[in-house]
Amino acid sequence: MTKYHSEHTWMRIDGSTVFVGITLHAQDTLGDIVFVELAEIGKSFEQASVAGVVESVKAAADVHMPVSATVIAVNEELRADPSLANSDPEGAGWFYQVTLSNPSEVDGLMDASAYQSLVG
Repeated sequence: MTKYHSEHTWMRIDGSTVFVGITLHAQDTLGDIVFVELAEIGKSFEQASVAGVVESVKAAADVHMPVSATVIAVNEELRADPSLANSDPEGAGWFYQVTLSNPSEVDGLMDASAYQSLVG
């Protein structure tokens, strides 16, 4: 199950693992991503708070956590090759694995069709 936040991040629950990253729309808007700043493992975030930074040849943007969560892993492959956020933003270009602090927040996120309506 993949859900979307209005700040152009997504979260996917895959069994007991929760992945977080930026959306296809976000990477399209940013252009070629050249650097990602990832939060430390063990750091906790409130929903919508800034959890990292992504820099492209055009701009820098904050990465917002779509749900309140604690980071349990970061994507070291993304750190080494930030272009993964362009080539596969909702797959191999994930930013974090997290544990949810407030699972009920998931219900307030958008499904794919609602997110597509938001971004046009």
